[in-house]
This record gives sequence, C-alpha cells and structure tokens, in this order.
Amino acid sequence: MLRAQRPPSIMSQDDPLALAMRPPETETEAERRIRLDREAEARRISDNIDEQLKQDKKKYDKSKQDVKLLLLGQAESGKSTLQKQFQLMYSPDSMEQERASWRVVIYFNVARSVKYTLEILEAYGDTFEDDDGSSGSDFSGSDSSRSQAAGPARLGNRSGTRRDPSVAGPSSSYTAAQSEEFARQIAVLRHRLSPLVNAESSLADRLSGGVRLSGSKGGLYVRRGWQSRTLGAKLRSKGRRSLNSSPPEIQNGTVTGGRPSISDLDSPVTDSDELASDVSLILDECKDDITKLYQHEIVQRMIKKRRLRMDEWAEYCLSQIARISETGYVPSTDDILHARIQTMGVAEHVFDVSLHGRNVTWHLYDVGGARGQRHTWVPYFDDANAIIFVAPISAFDQYLEEDPRTNRIDDSLQLFTQICSNRLLKNVHLVLFLNKTDVLKAKLAAGVQVKKYITSYGDRPNEFDPVVHYFRAHFQQVHRRNNEQNRVLYTHLTSVVDTKTTRNIISNVRDSIFRGYLKSAALV
Repeated sequence: MLRAQRPPSIMSQDDPLALAMRPPETETEAERRIRLDREAEARRISDNIDEQLKQDKKKYDKSKQDVKLLLLGQAESGKSTLQKQFQLMYSPDSMEQERASWRVVIYFNVARSVKYTLEILEAYGDTFEDDDGSSGSDFSGSDSSRSQAAGPARLGNRSGTRRDPSVAGPSSSYTAAQSEEFARQIAVLRHRLSPLVNAESSLADRLSGGVRLSGSKGGLYVRRGWQSRTLGAKLRSKGRRSLNSSPPEIQNGTVTGGRPSISDLDSPVTDSDELASDVSLILDECKDDITKLYQHEIVQRMIKKRRLRMDEWAEYCLSQIARISETGYVPSTDDILHARIQTMGVAEHVFDVSLHGRNVTWHLYDVGGARGQRHTWVPYFDDANAIIFVAPISAFDQYLEEDPRTNRIDDSLQLFTQICSNRLLKNVHLVLFLNKTDVLKAKLAAGVQVKKYITSYGDRPNEFDPVVHYFRAHFQQVHRRNNEQNRVLYTHLTSVVDTKTTRNIISNVRDSIFRGYLKSAALV
C-alpha cells in the first residue's frame, strides 16, 4: 500500500544561521585568513565579556556581605575627622600616602584665618560692643523647626559672628590716644600680613581646581582629586575611593546627578610644589606678625567678647604657627586631624576589618553636610547597614552658614529627626556621636552661657554634665518618638580629634555593628 511522502522535518534541514554565515565558494585564501582572524577576535571578546560577567557576579555576591557605614551630620560636625580616624586604624598606609597633600590645606587654613580676622577688625573699625547682642534659640526638642532670628546681618565669616549696627562708636574703655595707637598697630600688621592674605586665593584655587561655586558664602568646596592637585601629580590611595561617574553639574553649591561609580586615582609622585614653597617662605617671614596679631589686646578682647569667634581648627593652626612655618614642614597626624576642608558630594572609603578571625570589607561613606548637599545622601540609604550620626554639641552658640537664623543645635536635631523617621533606615544600626565635647568644655569654662542661645535651657547650671544631659535627652527623645522597630540607640560623648579615646570608641562601635551584621547574615 502506497503512503503519501512526508515533507522533510525542519530538524533535518541545515541551520539557517549557519547557511547565512557559510563562506562563499569563491573565497580566496587571503579572504579566508582574514575571516578566521575576525572570528577568533570575536570569540576572544565574547569570552572576556563572559569572564567579566562572572567576576561582576562574584563582586556583587561579596558586596552583599560587606558592611556599609554612613557618616551623617551637618557641615563641620566632625564627620571627615572621624573618617580620618577610621583610616588611621584600618588603612594607615593610605594616610601616609596622603600626608604631603595636607600641607596646602593647612597653609590655606592659616591664611584664611588671618584674612578673616583682619576682615572682622576692618568691619568693626577696631571697636566693639560690651555685649554680644545674640538672640536665643527656643530649643524645645520637638520635630519642627524652632529657629529664631539670631541677629542682624553677618560679616561674611563662617562661624556665625554678628554685629548690631545700631551700636557704634569707640569703646569707652580706651582713650582717643589709645584707640589711635591700636589702629596704627593693626594697620602695620595688616600691611605686613598682606602677602599671606593674597596667597589665600591661590591656595583655594589649587584645592578647588579653580572652580568657585555660586551659592557658597565664601566657603571653599573641593571635589575628588584635590590631593592630586596639591601634589602636582595623581594619587592612588589604598583604602580610599572617590565616587564620581562624570563631572557633576554644580548649581547653587550642590552636586546634581545619580549615584556615582568608583574611580581610582594614579600612583603618587612627589614633585616639587612651587606654590607651597612660596607660601612656606611667606609664613616663615610673617610668623611673628601672626603671633602679634592674635596676641594683640584688641583681638583678644574681641575674642573674649565673642565678637571674633575662632573655629577650633583655626585656633589649633595658629597655636602651631612656629612649627608649621618651618622649612621642610610635613604635617603631623594631629595637624591632619585638625585641618579643615569641605568636600563636595559623597566619598567612599574601603577598609578590611578583622574581628574574631573573620575579615569583612567595610565601605564608609563620608558625605557633604551642607543643606544643599543632603539630597545626595538618599541613594545610599537602601543598602546601608549602619549609621554614625555626628552632632556637635559645642555649636549651641553658632548658626548655619546657609541660614543665619537657624541655630546649629536646632538644625542638628531636625536632621536627626529626619534620619530616625526615614522608612529606608528603620532597621539600620544607629550610633549617635555627641561630638566636640572638648570645645564645649572650653566654652563653658570661658563663661559662655548656654541659656543666652538656647532659651529653653533656663536656669540649669552652666556646667558640662547638666548641659550634656540636656542635649542628650533631646536627641534620645527624638529617637523614641520615631522608633517603631525597638531599635537601640548607641550614644557616645566624643572628641574625634583625640586619637586614643576615639580609637576605643571606634572599637566599641565596630563590635556592635559586627554583631548586628552577623545576626542579619544568620551567622549567630
């Protein structure tokens, strides 16, 4: 019986792709060699892509086991100094590689402090009032803003100095002849210190790359690679990675754009630095004049009356001026810890931390704390394991550079409220550093009254323990109000420029974070 013949199965036909890629019958030997070379190159590229995908997957799987720690807080709270302490503990070699780059930062700090002091003297015409005219802040610890106007317009400084323009004229403490002599002495010092003041802008350009930001009230902001510019060469820092996917858009002193990618720098080269050498010579020539300026009766009285408010880093640099001005000066570790520079955006620092025989990679993120930069923190919230919130409790008599009406303690409390109430951070290990206790003690010992700036402090004793208890209670109250997961708040009183004490605190924080890490990884 005859059966109808079936068409051949498609499985039995030649692969259409193979047919399309089959070389033509007229292919010459030379064309064949070219074709085979191209196919081999394509296979090589494909194999490299496959291998890179495997490596990326391994890195991703490993990164899920890493600890991601955020340092949060307002500008000048001590975050970057705390980062340096982590670096000293877990990556000391990288600190040594960067040591020379801090010389320009310290020179800039000295020049800026001298310039600021001379500007304040000029603004007051060598006179000042007998009281500081500051208004108090109604600090009651609630979640909403309670800032009051802190006084009339500022004088362009960064530490919150204010002057009441309704009070004018020479101080009755001095005769006309004394006032005239003081004015002459200050004029001479201003002239002799003019080379250092003029060098301030050149140092700022070196650190910032010549980029000045609109919206910044005279402050210097630097971006990644500033160490390279200070050395005249590029610097690879083991244990430190700056994040930047592309040159950011800068608007009103802020960085816009998404979460950046890691970009390393090249190896260090110790080229001669003409600018640093020139400034070193200037400092050597005018170091005595700098000392005379800050020991002058007018300056000392203005400091005592709170008309001239020196930042702690400025006081440190000026107290070390004889050593800093020496030929061949190399910054000490204490110099680096006290040096002040405002970084733009978010910088990642990577450390390998060992505990109980287990080695874990920590990613520490140091953020810009100015109001205009805080939106850049959010992309790092979703995978954070822990937060150290740094609050400078010595700043009760200071106001924000961005908003002279807002007391810095008020702002720090409001920012802490936002962190505690953020749903992305509900399960994150939270540590609170009430920082700059050394500065607080010095202010209280000098007779600065907390109630004059924080009106709700009332008639409590103007002593360290009651003041600390008052501020700590308000931060703890904020945490309790926003603690749905029964999270523990670990609180430490800190002075992060104190290496020995801070090292012990970091060890305690490391242990508590590590226990949380092991628990989350189901290892305990």
